[in-house]
Amino acid sequence: MVVRMSLTVRRVEYTDQPEYTRLGGEAFGTPAGGRPAPTREEWDAAGFREWGTFDDGDLTARLRVYGFTSWFHGAQVPTAGVAGVAVAPERRGSGHLARLFGAALDEARDRGEVISTLFPTAPGIYRGLGYDVVGSFDDVDVPLQNLSRVAAPDGVVTRRASVADYDAVVAVHRAWAAAQNGPVSRAEKPFWTPPEKFFADYTGVTLAVDGSGDVVGFASWIRGEGYTPATAVMEVDDLIALTPGAARALWRTVGSFSSVVGTARVSTSGLDPAWLVLPDLTATVHAAHPYMLRILDVAGALGGVESPLEGAQVPFAVRGARDLAGAWTLTVSDGVTHLARDAVAIEDAHHVRPVLSPNGLALLYAGAQSAANLRTAGHLTGAPGHDAVLSALFAGRQLHVRDYF
Repeated sequence: MVVRMSLTVRRVEYTDQPEYTRLGGEAFGTPAGGRPAPTREEWDAAGFREWGTFDDGDLTARLRVYGFTSWFHGAQVPTAGVAGVAVAPERRGSGHLARLFGAALDEARDRGEVISTLFPTAPGIYRGLGYDVVGSFDDVDVPLQNLSRVAAPDGVVTRRASVADYDAVVAVHRAWAAAQNGPVSRAEKPFWTPPEKFFADYTGVTLAVDGSGDVVGFASWIRGEGYTPATAVMEVDDLIALTPGAARALWRTVGSFSSVVGTARVSTSGLDPAWLVLPDLTATVHAAHPYMLRILDVAGALGGVESPLEGAQVPFAVRGARDLAGAWTLTVSDGVTHLARDAVAIEDAHHVRPVLSPNGLALLYAGAQSAANLRTAGHLTGAPGHDAVLSALFAGRQLHVRDYF
């Protein structure tokens, strides 16, 4: 006889924390001595949303959602960042995760979050939920001895930052992030930190200052242990430069440790322009963290995007996911995109317009793949006449991430 369990998906409550912590330990490992559940005060102050799937009252799957904004196409876009996903080993492959994501993303959409992102341990699982890989957050090891050959900057000097420089550091990050796709804005918890804590987290924060006294770059770093170059490693969380002179000045400052440190482990992504001033790109990827994106609201994400393609008009459709399926016409007027929903059946759309899968929609929006490549991957079908414009609408910005969650 088969006994049917009662499956419930709901927000996790504080009384569920011991089981929530235990399930997380099974998925991600538990430190010696165990991992204590948070206190009520810690849980209330955290600001994230936790969801669980319960089988006859037992927690069998869990996830956490961070609500923040990230930069895409020159705007801060409301984002649901998903983390801490875990399923009990006896329930894996039973569909618990799809229901859990469905509920959590419905809530995110109701809160006005138009995209969702995550760092996967197994990308294939999340592709089936409409996410796809748009970039990677990497820790890259750079030999400090190579940095001695970086050309000296003209008119840029470095100095140690203090709490009084916090706004200047934030301004540099914002200027850089606004020109990319993907960076977390750091305007909301847990990515926003008070100035005192920000500086306390590092051995030092070094500023690059131009001849006018303007801060045009910064590097945040942790010196690490030891003073033998063969084994000593320093960590560089951010090395962000707005000018080539700033990049050179910051790299040379990092390189000045070469007599006691052999390696700088730098957090980066893609082909970071700060790296283009280096005499060579000798480096080793220490750890790579793929970054995945899903669209939650077609009109909310694709509408209002700045575009120079004034007068462009592109009909398209999205197939597959229940929350995204439909047909739209995108037009560019007054320098931004506008979307109107069309009464066209998806089965008829292939004859007259391009049709995207949820994965293809995410890849296109992030500027990660062209229409031609999406067709090669099977994520774009239908009429090809609008492919070139469709690609151009969302291209032009690199995908970069600097914050792991």
